[in-house]
Amino acid sequence: MTIELGKKNSVLNQFISEVRDINVQKDRLRFRRNLERIGEIFAYEISKELEYVEKDIITPLGTAKVNVLKSHPLLATILRAGLPLHQGMLNYFDHAGNAFVSAYRKYDHDEDFVIKLDYISSPNVDGSVLILCDPMLATGGSLIASLKGLLEKGEPSQIHIVSVLASPVGIENLKKNFSKKKIKIWTCAIDDELTAKAYIVPGLGDAGDLAFGLKEDEL
Repeated sequence: MTIELGKKNSVLNQFISEVRDINVQKDRLRFRRNLERIGEIFAYEISKELEYVEKDIITPLGTAKVNVLKSHPLLATILRAGLPLHQGMLNYFDHAGNAFVSAYRKYDHDEDFVIKLDYISSPNVDGSVLILCDPMLATGGSLIASLKGLLEKGEPSQIHIVSVLASPVGIENLKKNFSKKKIKIWTCAIDDELTAKAYIVPGLGDAGDLAFGLKEDEL
């Protein structure tokens, strides 16, 4: 199932307009903060899908019955671009476990690349509600490699993929690689085109560079 939150009018679309805007993007702080706020909205929406239990809460004047999360999710992200989005989700799921994946595109020629998975720092995934976030779901290569690596650490009870922008190609590749698993894909918008270098169009550019600056090999 793919859920495209930007189809409904909400303040989310204001944040999306700003992360896409070439002029607003010049302010790295604002770009990171907008990704963080988008992550907070994703967290709120995903929270509606989770299991709750009733708990007695002692107040100064009595006892209140409140439905609280039965268990806290495991938040995973791909370094480095996913960090602001991850932080936004962590702002809401503040008791969550955390996992970090080092995955990147390694270019062999100008336009040909493979996904390199260097490192995973993660608790046991078994039985968890796994939420894996990355700002851009282009070909899906990084997310597919990362999810496969995380699944070596156990079998989650639920899997949610969170991307600010997605492409039909990336969504289809995820479905093909995990056809036997129930995965919910959450995105703000689906853009139809990919460039020869597999960047989403109109997209927003390189989320990692916009959030943290150019890498050494790009200077």
